[in-house]
Amino acid sequence: MNFVFISPHFPHTYWQFCDRLHRNGVNVLGIGDAPYDGLEAPLKAALTEYYRVDSLEDYDQVYRAVAFFAFRYGKIDWIESMNEYWLEQDARLRTDFNVTTGIRSDRIRFIKEKSLMKQLFLDAGIPTARQHVVSTVEAGLAFAETVGYPLIVKPNIGVGATDTWKLHNDAELREFYGHLPKVPYVMEEFIEGDICSYDAILDSRCEPLFESMTWWPPVMDIVNKDLDLKYYTCPEVPEQLRTLGRKTVKAFGVDRRFVHLEFFRLTKGRKGLGKKGDFAALEVNMRPAGGYTPDMMDFAHSTDVYQIYANMVTGDTRGLPEAEKHYYCVYASRKDGHSYAHTHEEIMAAYGSRMMMQEEMPPMNWPQMGRYMYTARLETFEEAQAFIDFVQGA
Repeated sequence: MNFVFISPHFPHTYWQFCDRLHRNGVNVLGIGDAPYDGLEAPLKAALTEYYRVDSLEDYDQVYRAVAFFAFRYGKIDWIESMNEYWLEQDARLRTDFNVTTGIRSDRIRFIKEKSLMKQLFLDAGIPTARQHVVSTVEAGLAFAETVGYPLIVKPNIGVGATDTWKLHNDAELREFYGHLPKVPYVMEEFIEGDICSYDAILDSRCEPLFESMTWWPPVMDIVNKDLDLKYYTCPEVPEQLRTLGRKTVKAFGVDRRFVHLEFFRLTKGRKGLGKKGDFAALEVNMRPAGGYTPDMMDFAHSTDVYQIYANMVTGDTRGLPEAEKHYYCVYASRKDGHSYAHTHEEIMAAYGSRMMMQEEMPPMNWPQMGRYMYTARLETFEEAQAFIDFVQGA
């Protein structure tokens, strides 16, 4: 089996996908823009071959790399990057090389464009916030009159909270239209709720081999207000979220993937969506959750999601037993320019035995993920909150 892995060096923990595939007997063929000598040793050991391109943005270069692998090793069975940024290119490559194990170009719009996601949610009867595709200021004002303020405006295609704003009144809405970005935007009613993700590895029948839930803060506030990031993977998946997650993957028709689906858990009941505590769909991401979240799932559920993924690829099975004990796995980070009550040494003294990861993040991640992060495994929600307070308290 030949598996082309696009950009296997980022995030750096993704070498584990390559490693587990390699252990399962797969030819893992890497394509990236990093020099081979700069790759980490475990990644080098897992790759059958690596093809360096000057830029992953240059489709012709990446196409030639895949063509070279096809010439040298035979039919390409899988093409994946696991990265939101490259999903459209992945789909184009699968189409051009007739790779059927993944989303192709004819379906990519439904997982990239928020307006099309919304329609699939509605068609499947999945609760979701009302949305308006931004056009004229008059249409925007009419939408605001229907759903009320505040409103959220965000790019129709995008990830995270980049170029996302909250509008509180007609004046702010008119100001937004006065500086309307050139890319397509959508406008949604504001939902009072926590963001919880349904994360799963799916087999060829769209059935989950692994399921998990992670609680997230509003990333828009982390970026726009320069706040510290905190989030955690939970021990269990609530039954309502499990049901909606499974219904969503069926509605989108995705299989043989690691997916990250975002939902609101309502902190206040809203007509048409549900009562307090219910879940409503936000958006889908047909790739693993960002950063080190897959590792946090490992720590929370005492498992190996990288191995489960590799077992799905090679055998369409989970291959690993369900653990008896599950935990909270908590990420808490710090930013430059903030004051903190406890030093690094004090944090390690207090939580060293339960610390699973701690390191400086790449500079490109500092606005969202913080400069330095701590990730600990804890048994109760109260312990998780105490850890966050200890790391981030001023």
